[in-house]
Amino acid sequence: MKIFLIAGEPSGDMLGGALLAGLKSLCPDVQISGVGGPQMIAQGLDSQFPMEELSVMGIAEILPKYFHLKQRIRETADAILAAKPDAVVSIDSPDFCLRVAKLVKQDAPDQKIIHYVAPSVWAWRPGRAAKMAKCVDHVLALLPFEPPYMEAVGLGCDFVGHPVVAEPRADKAAADAFRETHMIAPDQPLVLCLPGSRKSEVSRLGARFDEALMQLRDREPGLRVVVPTVKGVSKMVGEMTARWPIAPIVVQDPAEKRAAFAAADLALAASGTVSLELAASRTPMVIAYDASMITWNIIWRMMKIDTVTLVNLVSDTRVIPEFLGPECRPEKIARMMSRLLEDSALRAGQLVAMDRTMERLGEGGEAPGMRAARAVLDVVNGGKTVSA
Repeated sequence: MKIFLIAGEPSGDMLGGALLAGLKSLCPDVQISGVGGPQMIAQGLDSQFPMEELSVMGIAEILPKYFHLKQRIRETADAILAAKPDAVVSIDSPDFCLRVAKLVKQDAPDQKIIHYVAPSVWAWRPGRAAKMAKCVDHVLALLPFEPPYMEAVGLGCDFVGHPVVAEPRADKAAADAFRETHMIAPDQPLVLCLPGSRKSEVSRLGARFDEALMQLRDREPGLRVVVPTVKGVSKMVGEMTARWPIAPIVVQDPAEKRAAFAAADLALAASGTVSLELAASRTPMVIAYDASMITWNIIWRMMKIDTVTLVNLVSDTRVIPEFLGPECRPEKIARMMSRLLEDSALRAGQLVAMDRTMERLGEGGEAPGMRAARAVLDVVNGGKTVSA
């Protein structure tokens, strides 16, 4: 059996690595080819070219590389047509992957193409599902409410679980050790500050998050703050926090980040998948986000949902407070954070929603990578379920 995979960014590489591990477990003689990063390469993929060439975002970044990316799209499609795999699995990165799929389908309409990560048509731009259906046969969804949206336009779709349920977490011992290492008393309030993983987010939200935390510190004099960060914005975060009157604890090591999540009493976070990471560690949270006035007005008019926080959506609750756009104001954020620190009932309501979210995302069941592998092999085998 031959499977061709395409991943264009680190999150897709993580999904692809877990998927490949599952495929090799279920079908040891599987032949793999395609494009991926370190996690897929560790599973035996010989990437056609460096995945990093595809990890670009935004018009300013894409324009200088447009012709090179166009060439890579054609090269990837030609490689698929030459390999004639039993299935192509494209992973996220729709701007690249769906262009490849369109070229492949033009020359080989019977080629099975599976796209891993459903477009968020439940949030905005519902027409993307119908557009995808023209060049994709099947979708693997991360969220439990997504399959009906895909099936409505004639796409097969399996919910395979979200990768957050399989990620390692810190236990109480690690949380206690984190507090001890940083000399934080067990009853001393500890807050996470998560202004985003992109430079534009840190630039726009950093000052507001800082001001909110300063106002919260007036109410909670013993407050300590941890700022988990990632390589791409670590320098920027360091420069931002150097101006803070009380220096926070900045962590980048993944194990220390997990320990900080487990040790914290509360988090202030930018909107995004980090809400699921916080839910996995059962850390109460406040979500805040903003964009330019023009961008925000356009996005808000296109939105089909009344909350952007995945914990709220998956749990079918609205217990995670949000401060979005014009509401993203330090004084409002600080007041809500203070309430959450003081009101055990509010925190308990969030914890119930987090438990429900993790259960619905597949916590306690088969790992998402294995579920995704079964779904791929079922498509290849015409719906015949594959057992280990």
